[in-house]
Amino acid sequence: MIILAAGMPRAGSGWHYNLVHDIVVAAGGQDARQIRRRFLLTPILTEVNCNIGHLYFRRLAPVVVPAMLGNTFAIKTHSKPTAMARRLMNSKRMAVTYIYRDPRAALLSAYEYGENVRAAGRQNVFSRLETLQQAIDFIKRYLLIWRKWTEIEGVHVLRYEDLLRDYDGEANRLARFLKADPAHPAVKEAIEFYRSEKGLKGQHFEFGEAERFRTALTPDQLETANLAFEPYLTDMGYTP
Repeated sequence: MIILAAGMPRAGSGWHYNLVHDIVVAAGGQDARQIRRRFLLTPILTEVNCNIGHLYFRRLAPVVVPAMLGNTFAIKTHSKPTAMARRLMNSKRMAVTYIYRDPRAALLSAYEYGENVRAAGRQNVFSRLETLQQAIDFIKRYLLIWRKWTEIEGVHVLRYEDLLRDYDGEANRLARFLKADPAHPAVKEAIEFYRSEKGLKGQHFEFGEAERFRTALTPDQLETANLAFEPYLTDMGYTP
């Protein structure tokens, strides 16, 4: 089957994907990068983390082929669920795990990352976030997507903060969702490898503080963010 690691941007989604991917491989699944090469899926599963992007039929259909041939592998997305994705879930061809983060922390991370990208003379989706309001508007789009994923029965949901606070408990819970035994030596090794204290490059551990936004944002900026995200914070389990 296809294992879809979905999540908010700047919510540890790279960390989440790689943890999911390696647990899947340790439990007998396939390396998604090898699947991408073998089945000529490079135009669809892009970047190092095999990001499928939008879950449209024209993108999902080719990815279903290796799954139908008996391969289990993990791919990534930040996009919303679609009718095709729901059909795959209902038919047990796809399982979804979704990670999210306090939107105030996500907006700070997106804004700061955009500054760093511009300073390096590069461009990406975050480099366009030149003001805090632009970062807020950017994250608000993904709160709508958070709502859609978390309302679907059977989606495994976890929070970035919980993964930081109780890594063993959350990683073991994730492994069991993926039908892997957390006590199996290979699975245990995969889980240990992604422990946040190791500060792995590319896993978003530059600071590793769940609520750094409370001190990094000015009081006015924090109030603006609280007002912008007010309809979601309580439902997501966060306090103003």
